[in-house]
Amino acid sequence: MEITKEEILHQIQKAKKGKQSAFSFLLDYFWNEVYGFQIKRVKDEYEAEDIAIETFSKAFDKIETFDENYTFGTWLVAISKNIQIDKTRKKNASIYAQTTDASEEHIKKIADHNPTPEDKLITEQNLAELLQFIKELKPHYQEVINLRYFQEMSYNEISESLQEPLNNVKVRLLRAKKLLAEIITQNHTP
Repeated sequence: MEITKEEILHQIQKAKKGKQSAFSFLLDYFWNEVYGFQIKRVKDEYEAEDIAIETFSKAFDKIETFDENYTFGTWLVAISKNIQIDKTRKKNASIYAQTTDASEEHIKKIADHNPTPEDKLITEQNLAELLQFIKELKPHYQEVINLRYFQEMSYNEISESLQEPLNNVKVRLLRAKKLLAEIITQNHTP
């Protein structure tokens, strides 16, 4: 099923109202565009993933400022490009600092306590099998899954533990759950 511009606009409007499912939809739909753009620029999959996660984090934090007369994918790529340029400048200047331009009180809550389809799929697995699937994820995805579901940490606790901005944690966990659900589905297809 092809996704129309109207459907994307509808999801953006839902995201502006804080709907978790809309954030998941936008992340899934635009991930390859942002990640692909960065992999061509930085030629390192881990760095490209980190920049993509930070891009969605910043975009979701500022979603209410998005002008719907423009293309959402182009807006994401522009954010991504600026993040990558900033990271390159910092690297070249040998400055290492963990920064975000979103203060705690400005961070929007992307919280919906209803289980997503990925959550349901993950919880239906037996533990031994689930642990095997988790091992197929990249280490930084394994880490957030472990902290959230096995150590039962809140988003804020994970953010403090990893010393990462809260929105980065939320986006990384969304992405980790999506990848884990794909692994589970692939292994259960007859």
